[in-house]
Amino acid sequence: MRAVVIDAVGGRPEVRDVAEPTAPPDGVVVRVMATGMCRSDWHAWAGHDEIALPHVPGHELAGVVVGVGSGVRRWRTGDRVTVPFVCGCGRCDWCRSGDAQVCPDQEQPGFTHWGSFAEYVALHAADTNLVAVPEDVDFATAAGLGCRFATAYRALADRAHVTAGEWVTVVGAGGVGLSAVMIARALGGRVIAVDRNPEALAVARELGAEHTLHADGTDMPEAVADLSGGGSHVAVDAVGSEQTCSDAVLSLRRRGRHVQIGLLPPVEGHPRVPMARVIGWELDLLGSHGMAAADYPAMMSLIEQGALQPQRLIERTIGLEEAAALLPAFDRATVAGMTMIDPTL
Repeated sequence: MRAVVIDAVGGRPEVRDVAEPTAPPDGVVVRVMATGMCRSDWHAWAGHDEIALPHVPGHELAGVVVGVGSGVRRWRTGDRVTVPFVCGCGRCDWCRSGDAQVCPDQEQPGFTHWGSFAEYVALHAADTNLVAVPEDVDFATAAGLGCRFATAYRALADRAHVTAGEWVTVVGAGGVGLSAVMIARALGGRVIAVDRNPEALAVARELGAEHTLHADGTDMPEAVADLSGGGSHVAVDAVGSEQTCSDAVLSLRRRGRHVQIGLLPPVEGHPRVPMARVIGWELDLLGSHGMAAADYPAMMSLIEQGALQPQRLIERTIGLEEAAALLPAFDRATVAGMTMIDPTL
């Protein structure tokens, strides 16, 4: 099969022919119909995650089952499926309680094993992790759910518990940030979107952001306080840097809730967080690490009803060759939505 292959951390990705995967005893092989490129893929390429080389990245995907392991009971060849980027083991207490997203023995396509920047991908513990894709939901839309959209959905609906009328500040208007804007608005939140890219802010306005702030060096927390009458109830860092995390935390009102979605790798020492404000104002700091397959039905139902429209977040679709060229610079790319890869192009 054709796949994007990384031979060295920070090296030049190449598209070449590699062996097709085989289905694990408890897993499946999926023909990849769509896969998303995300900042997390760049983190793996840059060496911020431990990966075995050579490596095939890619963790947001949807496609058709073409191979089934002997221990799989719920899935057959021909099934349309997607999968969370965190695949639980299916055996531990966390998985049995529906919290596979924090499974201590988790697998992650594109990180712990070869991922979906390829024509085929192997997935583990299929009966725990696969999610059926309805016929009226296209593969590109389904692929966008696996990391950014599902993570944002759980962050706002199940972690921060956003309620109608609350102010929600979203720092970063890339794929996950724009997902958060759409979801917060659907939950009745009043959204302030922050980004350095005017095009991304324009999309945020189209998706329902009440206010947008250009990250041009001005005092963002002060601007949020002015717009929201004292600070937001909920803040989301959808980028993952010391500055964006700090700005999000400092934009909160007293007793506010901060959700960290963007990764904060310790590339220059452990990032500093304004903990004096957290303590003095009794702020809640919450992490959001994807969403287990068990929680997908409620989100998928809203998508089928049209209440959530993740397909509006897809900015462009590219092939494997273009994906290989784009990955090394993806942390600097000025995106205004999601980048999808079609391995057949």
